[in-house]
Amino acid sequence: MIIPDSSIRKRRKLSGEKKYQVLEEIKSHPERKAEILRREGLYSGDILRFERVVRIAAITALHNNRPGRKAPAVIPIEQFVQIQKELGQKEKALAEMSVEYFALKKKVNGI
Repeated sequence: MIIPDSSIRKRRKLSGEKKYQVLEEIKSHPERKAEILRREGLYSGDILRFERVVRIAAITALHNNRPGRKAPAVIPIEQFVQIQKELGQKEKALAEMSVEYFALKKKVNGI
């Protein structure tokens, strides 16, 4: 017996956004679950798997979003040394400019 191609259903590849939309639609209209599954070419096991993935992703996102101080960023030692060197140069330039500023201020005020 040869089955015509039109009766063979190919499973669609859905994007993550579409999978989430299907989940939301099923949650908002549970009485239409079978209709939604047929329309999207999915099985109830697919929905269970999507729900499990969503639950794990939500728990992970909430776990990583803790209040309080964040861990300091880790930077390479070479970059740290370079930043320290630049900071020293800028502090030295600021000190020199401050001396010049106060000298000019004294001249203007006639002190």
